Amino acid sequence: MSEVTVWFNPECSKCRGLQDLLSERGTDVEYRNYLEQQPTKAEAEALLEALGGDAQQLLRSKEAVYQEMGLGEADDDALLDALVAHPHLLNRPILVRGLRAVIARPPEAGLSLLD
Repeated sequence: MSEVTVWFNPECSKCRGLQDLLSERGTDVEYRNYLEQQPTKAEAEALLEALGGDAQQLLRSKEAVYQEMGLGEADDDALLDALVAHPHLLNRPILVRGLRAVIARPPEAGLSLLD
């Protein structure tokens, strides 16, 4: 198992950009297509902790379902429930290394955990 995991959507240009950067560096990476392998609540909680505890940063606030569900004022528990129910809300890509994670937007931001 790789020490680096990327929560990944192959349709996302930022995800593909990070993949290209990691490939150029020769980094051993496990890619997790979170749309096919949806996160559990426990995984979402662990991801939130690795990112530093701000659940709002985990979700894509411009998505229609985010607006429809009124998630702008939701607490962390409700945000994590929404993410589990609607994984397309995940703000991606997210690079995880050990107990730390970073949202790689722009993709170069993901390299901060590798140096």
